Amino acid sequence: RAVRICTSVRDVMRSSVLLCPQERKPSAVVGSVEHTLEERISMYRTAITNAKTAGESTKARRYERGLKTLQSMLSSVRKGGKINEAEIPPPVSCGVPDGPPRPPAPAAGAATPELESPEEHAESDSAPPLRQPTKEMLLERQKEYRMAALKAKQAGDIEKAKMHIKAIDLTCYSSCVGVSAAPEAPVSQSGPVQPKTVLEALEQRMAKYKEACAQAKASGDDRKARMHDRIAKQYQSAIRSHKAGRPVNYDELPVPPGFPPIPGQQAAAPEQGFAAVLETANKLASNEADAGDEDEEEEGEKKEKETKEVSSQQLEFLEGRKKQYMKAALQAKQKNDVEQAKIYLRTAKGLEPMIEAARSGKAVDISKVPSPPGDEDEDFILVHHSDVQSSEKAEEVYSQLSKLLQEQYEKCMTFSKQFTHTGNIAETTKFEKMAERCKKSLEILKLAQNRGLEPPKHHFEERTYRTVRIFPELSSTDMVIMVVRGMNLPAPHGVASNDLDAYVKFDFPYPSSDQPQKHKTAVVKNTNSPEYNQSFTLNINRNHRGFRRVVQSKGLKLEVFHKGGFLRSDKPVGTALIKLEKLETQSEVREIVEVMDGRKPTGGRLEVRVRLREPLSGQDLQTVTERWLVLDQS
Repeated sequence: RAVRICTSVRDVMRSSVLLCPQERKPSAVVGSVEHTLEERISMYRTAITNAKTAGESTKARRYERGLKTLQSMLSSVRKGGKINEAEIPPPVSCGVPDGPPRPPAPAAGAATPELESPEEHAESDSAPPLRQPTKEMLLERQKEYRMAALKAKQAGDIEKAKMHIKAIDLTCYSSCVGVSAAPEAPVSQSGPVQPKTVLEALEQRMAKYKEACAQAKASGDDRKARMHDRIAKQYQSAIRSHKAGRPVNYDELPVPPGFPPIPGQQAAAPEQGFAAVLETANKLASNEADAGDEDEEEEGEKKEKETKEVSSQQLEFLEGRKKQYMKAALQAKQKNDVEQAKIYLRTAKGLEPMIEAARSGKAVDISKVPSPPGDEDEDFILVHHSDVQSSEKAEEVYSQLSKLLQEQYEKCMTFSKQFTHTGNIAETTKFEKMAERCKKSLEILKLAQNRGLEPPKHHFEERTYRTVRIFPELSSTDMVIMVVRGMNLPAPHGVASNDLDAYVKFDFPYPSSDQPQKHKTAVVKNTNSPEYNQSFTLNINRNHRGFRRVVQSKGLKLEVFHKGGFLRSDKPVGTALIKLEKLETQSEVREIVEVMDGRKPTGGRLEVRVRLREPLSGQDLQTVTERWLVLDQS
């Protein structure tokens, strides 16, 4: 509630008198936009000076940006232009290093002056003198503001009613909270235990704010959670200073309601001056606004840092790839393969625009970076293998070792290419280095074999790594349906199994059931186990609600038919349904499904694959553990 009062321009102007004494009187008419801008400029200048004095450079930069905006607005107003008052930078706490000024206590026997009435609050243009009301006076004035707010609402003056309601909040805050002025923190009914030491008191309060932070997070109130977390960190810093023997300013630490004073510190008075409460409320509001700005600035700095790190990684990756092509060009020239050397040089030259972009901090699509030289056009087939068996024949051992190292090399290059298309430089580089080590091992093996030496000693290591499955040849708007084959398909009545001329058709209900995408395979004659191996590319929108609904609930229905002859219609064989919900987390669904006659299984099956470039949600990551062949160093 204390935070909300500061949204009232007039109230903040009054509190700013307490926090930021004006260096000069504004020349504009009091209450005008120009007057507000002049006061706000003076406030920001003071805040900048104090922030710099306190070493808070982030705050100072933010205030300087606000000051420039205010000066621009004031210049426009003085030239007769109009501005959007909603865009005026908000008031800020000037952050006086020596702490907020406290109003002088009234002299003994002096009468306690009256609080400002609702009428004076609404109509006065200057801050009233500092006053020291009692709790009863605050409650009475609260009642008066409530009546004034009701009258303003009945009169149709909503803005004036809102202003009185905010004043009610402030007087309620003054009378109920007292000097603590701390953000709400849950307190158990039994109350906290009286601490025996300063450290115990600090830890007790920090625990309470951490508990409040957790409760706010659980209820979804992120703003309050951040506020309590910042206070908990204040206490954490104070605890570190206390343990190190450094002085701690206990007055700056918010106090949870109901908590006893820190041992050795004077307990707070039950009543607090209205001016001090207003000052504290404004400080809390300003701190909250500052904290919000700091969160945004920290988030922006974090993103900027991440962008720089990515650019640095990309730059290192691109420069390394250019060196590979330059080295390959030199090797090709040494072998008198001039044409190949020129190709490598052109490729290296083509990487320079990307390198310049990375140097300037721009993101680069590394999926467009060419593969390492010599591997661009190779298609790899990964095969499973058993361990190398000891053999008395050296040639057989050489053959088996060479085969396994070649498989490992090809596997690493495949994984590297896949991670390149996802933009993951770290994984791309890792697999390229693994591939390079396999390639060197192959060269050592070949050299030893040519010299007639015994096969080098070797061993197997267990390697665990992550792989990603992606089909880079597909675009994000492609979905490929591959009808692989039929198995033991039933023949319609009157048709022998070896006379079955079967084909498969399907209607994919996207973009709508009324406008499906229709496809069918060729007819494979005279067999009930036809091999189709036909692919059909459908056009999709991955984020369209209709497409996601088909994937999650409808699936893909296929129909099998026997092709009729002259003047004979096609005969239905059965239907098959492929579920597609796995596409949420996998880039390919491969199913062998039952061919049904209505609800009755026919005994026939259909093999179908469905592919996307990558899963609809995230990446198709898998963890693989394999035995890895390694040649001994000797």
